[in-house]
Amino acid sequence: MRISELTAQTGVPVPTIKYYLREKLLPEGERTAPTQAAYGDRHVQRLRVIRALIDSGVSIAETHKVLAALDDPPASAHDLIGTAHAAVTPPVDGDIDTSRAEELAAGLGWRPGLCDEKVLAGVARALQGIERGGFEIPPAVLSAYLDAMRDIARAEVAGVPTDSPEAALRYVVLGSVLNEPLLLALRRVAEQVASAERFGAASGG
Repeated sequence: MRISELTAQTGVPVPTIKYYLREKLLPEGERTAPTQAAYGDRHVQRLRVIRALIDSGVSIAETHKVLAALDDPPASAHDLIGTAHAAVTPPVDGDIDTSRAEELAAGLGWRPGLCDEKVLAGVARALQGIERGGFEIPPAVLSAYLDAMRDIARAEVAGVPTDSPEAALRYVVLGSVLNEPLLLALRRVAEQVASAERFGAASGG
């Protein structure tokens, strides 16, 4: 297909596709003339991954890392998940004490060497922000978070495809990026439902 057809099939404008080509995010098409190239299903799939990542706030540099992992995925399914999370986890500036994060993660079954340091640093940064805000999570609520996260993680990992490393990495990366806003939105709905159950629903106007 020509670039105009690639645009029609994916909804990505031609200038944006050309930008992705210049940034080496999207592989070149097969040259059919000095100024024309043909594109195929591989380009359609790759373009959808790129858009999903970038639209979700992943940087160009991190998108490069995800695509590199897709092209050369690690053999271990466990390492796949670490690679996927490392690619989409924002970096933490400077050194950060992860001791409290490790204590909390132990409630999920964590032990040293079991997960990526960037992920633990993300937990530490979140805890640091809560502390700076002068907020304290009640122990019962924190316990509920751990129980819920454990159940969610087990369900998600059970759904990881095993037919190919690329399929597994794609599932984990896009699931991490695209599902997290849904989890947050569902939490807010659930809180409003729980609030109505406890305090009574507001009367309609």
